Amino acid sequence: MSRTFAYCRVSTTGQTTENQVLEIKSAGFDLQSQRVIEETISGSTSASERKGFATLLDRMESGDVLVVTKLDRLGRNAIDVQSTVERLEGKGIRVHCLALGGVDLTSPAGKMTMGVLAAVAQFERDLLIERTQSGLERAKAEGKVLGRPAKASAEQVQALKCEDKSQSAVAAELNISLSTVKRLWNS
Repeated sequence: MSRTFAYCRVSTTGQTTENQVLEIKSAGFDLQSQRVIEETISGSTSASERKGFATLLDRMESGDVLVVTKLDRLGRNAIDVQSTVERLEGKGIRVHCLALGGVDLTSPAGKMTMGVLAAVAQFERDLLIERTQSGLERAKAEGKVLGRPAKASAEQVQALKCEDKSQSAVAAELNISLSTVKRLWNS
């Protein structure tokens, strides 16, 4: 007898998995509360590094069904999603994705659909990275200072150094770390 499990993940503590659980139930999947794994962890974390997902894998057996609302719940990129689905398929677990019309990702049609969508998602991510890098390069070329503003300048540290203050005293006065003072001490 196959059992149905749901994996619902959000990236930040301000978010909730309630909508994902409701969407899965509305799609007609019978869920018992102990078979819903909810996790708050960044999507940039590989599925194999997620504690909740590891718990899910330990509880599932051959013939079970895993339901997710979107492909990105399963992994951080196309390769991670594909590897996760293959790992589940190897254990005899079917994977359904509601965003793809509830298709079984372990079926031939599901594999093809997942492959195309994962490739498009990876392409979009690569374009985003490329545009970000291009924007940073342009900003540097225009002379813009990137990064967090400095808490203290070398001039401030030097002025206090000239007053014969210790590095610890300078750090305390400027409210900066001792390592920052040491870096600026001989500038």
